[in-house]
Amino acid sequence: MNKTALLFAGQGAQAVGMGRDLAEAFPAAKSLFDRANEVLGYDLARVCFEGPEADLTRTGNAQPGIYLVSWIAFMLLREQVPGLAFQATAGLSLGEFTALAAGGAMSFEDGLQVVRHRGCFMQEACDATQGGMAAVIGMDEEPLKAVCDEAGVQLANLNCPGQIVISGESAKIATACELAKSKGAKKALPLTVAGAYHSPLMSSAQPKLEAALAGIEVRPSSVPVISNVTAAAHGQPDEIRRTLVAQVTSPVCWEASMRALLADGFTRFIELGPGAALSGFMKRIDGNAKRFNVADVASLDATVKALTT
Repeated sequence: MNKTALLFAGQGAQAVGMGRDLAEAFPAAKSLFDRANEVLGYDLARVCFEGPEADLTRTGNAQPGIYLVSWIAFMLLREQVPGLAFQATAGLSLGEFTALAAGGAMSFEDGLQVVRHRGCFMQEACDATQGGMAAVIGMDEEPLKAVCDEAGVQLANLNCPGQIVISGESAKIATACELAKSKGAKKALPLTVAGAYHSPLMSSAQPKLEAALAGIEVRPSSVPVISNVTAAAHGQPDEIRRTLVAQVTSPVCWEASMRALLADGFTRFIELGPGAALSGFMKRIDGNAKRFNVADVASLDATVKALTT
């Protein structure tokens, strides 16, 4: 039997126009956009559909926008494939909230509101610090960790073999990029981001997120939901809350999370949400894994066809 994991997109996947064709083609998608606008009290749908890009990429909009489009992709896939079964979920950074909602650990509405708050808290931390990130290509984790220690930055996203993102103070990131290249990295490219995500520079967001999580109901998940922090399944509700708070300043152990699922017999991975970055990571981690994604009408149709024929 194929064991199936659902994977949910993270920040950086946003693009102006995301979700528009789904809302135009499916009343259920339009209804969810309308519901999100009601829950949040502003027109998130318009920001997703029309931008401008500067508004959509603000953390307080990008995070709930990606969460919403990912949830809609999940709902539409279940509608189109009524017999869809999945045995685990995972999400990249903010996508972990969508993964938890898909596993029943929190409601769609609570997850949306918390992600909106999380994005605003992280934007505040970005505005108060001088942080940045960079993608390092072609360097293994251990030598890059040594580079980070020397430069005073940290590993942020361990995505797949040969691609790791580092995070920290902007000036130190520039130093780390030069060090990495001098020690054999193929490329070290600063990223266009608002700040130093998954680093101690985000720590001011943590107590605020902890308070927001304390105000919603969190339940044990119906399927294993893999934590970015531990690369293992979340436990009970209090542990879920603690780990989500820790995740703000901790490295995202994505490759380790995917390898844990592969080792547990998972062979099919369905990415839900804008873009297809997670499918690309999986191709680098294990090219034999079956990969599907739902980001728009075309990819939904292709995935439904593959799963039902």
